[in-house]
Amino acid sequence: MASDRQAPGQPGLARLQPYPFERLRALLAGIEPPSEPAPVPLSIGEPKHPVPASIASALKDGVAESLGRYPASAGLPELREAIAGWLGQRFRLDDTAVDPDRHILPAAGTREALFAVTQALLDPADRPDVFMPNPFYQIYEGAALLAGGRPRMLNTDADSGLPVIEAVSDADWARCGLIYLCSPGNPTGRIIPQAFWQRLFRLQARHGFVIAADECYSELYRDESHPPLGLLQACAAEGRHGFEGCLVFHSLSKRSNVPGLRSGFIAGDARLIQAFRAYRTYQGCALPLHVQKASVAAWSDETHVRANRDAYREKFRRARAILADVAPYREPEAGFYIWLPVPGGDDEAFTRALYAATGITVLPGRYLSRPTADGDPGAGHVRMALVADTAVCEDAMRRIRQFIEQTY
Repeated sequence: MASDRQAPGQPGLARLQPYPFERLRALLAGIEPPSEPAPVPLSIGEPKHPVPASIASALKDGVAESLGRYPASAGLPELREAIAGWLGQRFRLDDTAVDPDRHILPAAGTREALFAVTQALLDPADRPDVFMPNPFYQIYEGAALLAGGRPRMLNTDADSGLPVIEAVSDADWARCGLIYLCSPGNPTGRIIPQAFWQRLFRLQARHGFVIAADECYSELYRDESHPPLGLLQACAAEGRHGFEGCLVFHSLSKRSNVPGLRSGFIAGDARLIQAFRAYRTYQGCALPLHVQKASVAAWSDETHVRANRDAYREKFRRARAILADVAPYREPEAGFYIWLPVPGGDDEAFTRALYAATGITVLPGRYLSRPTADGDPGAGHVRMALVADTAVCEDAMRRIRQFIEQTY
């Protein structure tokens, strides 16, 4: 006789949706793409540019010492100092604006930190709602559910690419414990401007929610003379020098081409950092010392980051030259994704047919979004990650163009 008892685990587990790449595997199951030319995966944002030699060397040199010591959750002082120096220089903050001891906490990449922040700081009994842009990085939704909270989708505006916050009622804001934002955005590549932050700061002052800004794509911008605005920088411009209620999340994965290093940090409001540090002490996710040593080398060098931007800039230039007249799209301000409106409007059908004809894998936009009463802002798009070598990406764009010309 079958048992009616609930499966083991917390209730939020049953509400988790399949991860986008699991859905993609199911969508493409049974399709045999052509073996020549070679398949190209554009579906996942895993950087393929070379790992900087200085980072690899620091990692190797630190292993022997690292293996015999427990790392502290707070991280090495020299790592926090390197991060504070980078933040001050990159976001034009005063020399004393970021205190390495009070405002910074190392993390095992942004994914770990973005998930953990909701577990640590959300009170689901008091303010259960977790707002997030739609489309979005699915970790936000999973974090809300597993913290006992309620995900609330903010559809992105088709023109601005920004989440629409004006239609949210005061009653809804009063139930908001935390809002996730991503700038530059995944998948749109749009940058949140100061005017948006000003509006959100006014709402936060009335309602007291935490702002969690995912800025992992902040260093992959197109215009070298205009780096993307960051949340801490927006705070400083408004006189919020304590970064009240605000946290930013950064990673070396995209900036320095080291996704396997699993290194990043959280920075912002000292009160929130203190609470988050207490949580992570029990969670047990301190960075190994050799990872921290390599991270110091990474945050202390900008040469490889500028070379990284140059490479992405060239790939986007070639992609636009090849695709713009057959599949128009809005040029991203930053990041390494093209958010492509698909001919015919069916993102799943386009993905399957493209893979069958060319061996190129893209990600349907609806796998990055949720349908709402106002529609599904991800449907009708595919996300393409220009992470491979320039020649590989250019070849993929030419195959996509030929596929579109022959099929639509």
